Amino acid sequence: MNYATILSLEGILCLSFLSVTAAAQEVPWEQYMAAAQKAYKQADFAEAERFYLAALKEAENFGDEDTRLATSLNNLASVYLLQEKYDQAERLYKRTLAIWEKALGPEHPSTATSLNNLGLLYGQQGRYDEAEPLFQRSLSTLEKALGPDHPDVATSLIHLADLYRVQNEYVNPQPLYQRALAIREKTLGADHPKVATALGKLATLFDAEGRDEEAEQLYRRTLAIFERDQGAKHPNVVQIVENYTAFLRKQNREAEAKRVEDRFR
Repeated sequence: MNYATILSLEGILCLSFLSVTAAAQEVPWEQYMAAAQKAYKQADFAEAERFYLAALKEAENFGDEDTRLATSLNNLASVYLLQEKYDQAERLYKRTLAIWEKALGPEHPSTATSLNNLGLLYGQQGRYDEAEPLFQRSLSTLEKALGPDHPDVATSLIHLADLYRVQNEYVNPQPLYQRALAIREKTLGADHPKVATALGKLATLFDAEGRDEEAEQLYRRTLAIFERDQGAKHPNVVQIVENYTAFLRKQNREAEAKRVEDRFR
């Protein structure tokens, strides 16, 4: 299983969004950002790229340390990552990180987000040795800045666990996933879709380890949360259905697998 597949349920980026009270000359930047975010949510990445480029052009006028410039760079880089334009994404992520570190300091949560995003980029490219220290620094920064039980800490834990898992490292990812799950259940509630994401991570891990009874329980709970919250056609639901039916077929439970697939068509 490759890194992109393992990461799929969690999502491959953390976008930064700013809420600002704009002066008249700043309105175009806000308009471009809003249009880009709408296109991104609709998975129209070419359109999102076009609007983020326009927003970046506006933001270049705000100064080299302006947080709106960093946000524009980060979001455009994230769209490039989705489109596998890795060189462009890396250049923008590095520039974003430099702005956040200078403007807000190395221990700020926004700096941690930039570290995380650069780590995701390296992970997508198989540059695991470069990704790991970025994820570790991001996690440490978020724990200090936000506390050990913040939802952003859970996301950071999952990204680090994903990295360990794809490398088959000596570090067991299970405790990281379980800690992330506990944080999300505590802070977001037992039926939140981000809880389902963490459950899905554990389900596929247990599946791969042959822990079938535990895996099936987690698959079922994950699917129930996603179906209720996001609808049968949501990409997260489609991915869980694919994982769960593959699990059933490994056990020669073809009829059950088909029933699950039919339910979500």
